[in-house]
Amino acid sequence: MVRNIPNILSVFRLLLVPLTIWLILEHELKLAFAVFVIAGITDAVDGALARWLDARTPLGAFLDPLADKALLVSVYITLGMAGYLPSWLVILVVFRDALIVGGAILYHVVIGPLHMQPLFVSKANTVTQVVLAASTLAVEGLNMDVGPALGVLTWVTAATTAASGAAYLWVWGRKVASDGQEG
Repeated sequence: MVRNIPNILSVFRLLLVPLTIWLILEHELKLAFAVFVIAGITDAVDGALARWLDARTPLGAFLDPLADKALLVSVYITLGMAGYLPSWLVILVVFRDALIVGGAILYHVVIGPLHMQPLFVSKANTVTQVVLAASTLAVEGLNMDVGPALGVLTWVTAATTAASGAAYLWVWGRKVASDGQEG
């Protein structure tokens, strides 16, 4: 049972996605911020528990990133639709994720199983995307005045998103070239 706690937390986080979307669409951004923070806490806790309890499972390896991507992409699309984030940034974020997922599927189909570690720039990008989403919800939901900080964070997020997508294309291109030469 203990080995399942991280997976249960990932499923819980996945179930928070529709609630978060609904709250944003209803302009209940204070509550959406709270739910987004709870989802972030479950992400940290499930990862820590999986490591501490040696409870890493194949299901968890699938559920955790699925819940993360579902939450982030859904929140970005919804914040964009509601006018809280610029549409060009939403398109960039969604396109990058589609590119990564599509590239991984294509690699798997054409060459075989893909074994890659997340790139540092990708981890930095995830942090900036989470911080921008949370900050946008906090600023709008709690009526905070942060001056130009949100605008700067928007551009930093755009830069890390573009850099991360380009880095994955570069790494995969080199991997495809080397794997193609071996076979």
